[in-house]
Amino acid sequence: MVAAAIVARVNLAMRYNTRPLRTPTRRPETKGEHCVSQDLLERHQSTLDGALAAIVDRGSWSAYPEVPSGKIYGETARADGESAFKACLGSPWGDGDGDRVGDEVSPYGLALGVTYPLRSADALIDAAKAASTQWARASIEERSGVCLEVLHRLNQRSFEMAHAVMHTTGQGFMMAFQAGGPHAQDRGLEALAWAWRAMHECPPSATWRKQVGREEFVTLNKTYRLVPRGISLAIGCSTFPTWNTYPGLIASLATGNTVLVKPHPGARLPLAITVEICRAVLEEAGYDPDVVQLAADSVDAPIAQDLVGRPEIGVIDYTGSSAFGSWIEDHAGDSAVFTEKAGVNCMVIDSVEDLRPVTGNLAFSLCLYSGQMCTTPQNILVPRDGIETADGHLSFDEVATAIVKGVDWMLSDPARASEVLGAIQSQDTADRVDATDGTVLRAGGSVDHEHFPDARTRGPRILQVDAADLDTYGQEMFGPVVYVVATDSSDHSIELAASMARSQGAISFGIYSTSDEVLTAAQDTMTAAGVPVSCNLLGSIWVNQSAAFSDFHVSGCNPSGNATLTDAAFIAGRFRFVQCRIPVPEAAHAGV
Repeated sequence: MVAAAIVARVNLAMRYNTRPLRTPTRRPETKGEHCVSQDLLERHQSTLDGALAAIVDRGSWSAYPEVPSGKIYGETARADGESAFKACLGSPWGDGDGDRVGDEVSPYGLALGVTYPLRSADALIDAAKAASTQWARASIEERSGVCLEVLHRLNQRSFEMAHAVMHTTGQGFMMAFQAGGPHAQDRGLEALAWAWRAMHECPPSATWRKQVGREEFVTLNKTYRLVPRGISLAIGCSTFPTWNTYPGLIASLATGNTVLVKPHPGARLPLAITVEICRAVLEEAGYDPDVVQLAADSVDAPIAQDLVGRPEIGVIDYTGSSAFGSWIEDHAGDSAVFTEKAGVNCMVIDSVEDLRPVTGNLAFSLCLYSGQMCTTPQNILVPRDGIETADGHLSFDEVATAIVKGVDWMLSDPARASEVLGAIQSQDTADRVDATDGTVLRAGGSVDHEHFPDARTRGPRILQVDAADLDTYGQEMFGPVVYVVATDSSDHSIELAASMARSQGAISFGIYSTSDEVLTAAQDTMTAAGVPVSCNLLGSIWVNQSAAFSDFHVSGCNPSGNATLTDAAFIAGRFRFVQCRIPVPEAAHAGV
């Protein structure tokens, strides 16, 4: 049944793309004794075909199972992954006898003790340049084969990655497995599919013949070389180190760029494991492993500022705060820059059939990973005169109270609370949550974790404010901070949300309404502000979610970021086509 679905998607993709999915190999100018990477593409061709079809039909499809089941990953996979993670603890990662850095402490209270080699910007760049020529000259198919094998091996180590993500970001185990493993791998594969399409837009060669006189012709043989931009710098974030890094990493690798992976100092291990896998696959395929390098640093001695703006850096992928993201954009020189920064996400409640399933859905969105997702709602905008339901009118206070009750119920079971909330990645976030002002509807505060008594936790802190208090709620308050905002009307709510998106950025927006007119107005206004819109979500689908191959994550149309995961623009700028022209004697052409 799965095979039939893939075939159907491939057929659909071919309807919209006249170029065949299996394009004839573009051979490198120089080759080694063997071509393992070409074999890798053949091994994973069905995965690539499925991804190419999925980005066209944009339905529900995944190459990597999200369920952490022994029936899928092997009966011992969970135990093996935990053992592999524990074996990392207190150990040096990577080679080298020089200076090392390693101060990661799990938000659950465990000191990881892993140390990573410190290398200067010059050393990293010199090694990347030395590896670049061979990698750039490899064919599209060969590079794609390496990327596919990397993603495959990452998938095999999803349980190990889950522990690494959990104990650096604070995500609960299930979320760490899914978002840090299969979902991140799907996003990387999605980027590869877009890169494959973009690189095959131009054929490797063409013959150009033009009549310039009655019996005179000019004939040129033309070749089109794919030239990468140079060294790619992937700057990871502390909350989703793999999910946000894999698209740029894979897109740059596929298009022939060498990559420096610069993890956040608080979440190095997941990207160190990733780099380890990349380097192993590259070496086995006959390439210099320095095509991918780890650029570890510390808070006290950051390296990103030494790399951004260097002429050798051709591409920069960044996820993180708006302040540093804007600094990168201002100092990147001629580099192609792809950013995801911060935003102020809003929900509007206009009218509902039944408020209880609405607040239940909202409660999960607000609690999931303690509000540390870039898509988590911060502001819930409600008319101060209240809303209409199928059972009659509800006042503003009744709506606000129902939201608080929904969160209280979500956290009433200790096991559920521990898994849904996870832990707070940074002490700065916890301190900021504790210091927020407003009329307190729910204090938040620490929540006992079922398995980790030293976990740094905070439940959602819910505050009531008036629409006039824009200085309070009109900027991002990262973490579990929720403002219930009293507005003049639903029209006012929508306009406020759009205004904040235009000035501060926004990555998600949701609305609940029984009015088609209101829903249409919200969609028109918010998409014009560059914000994805979700309407009347209930049950097991939440505004926080972003599905690979179907949802565009960040639009690139407001200050929350200049790029989206994943589209053609995310690939453009990572390479160029450069042509060569050679005249063909007319006699030779006539002979042909």
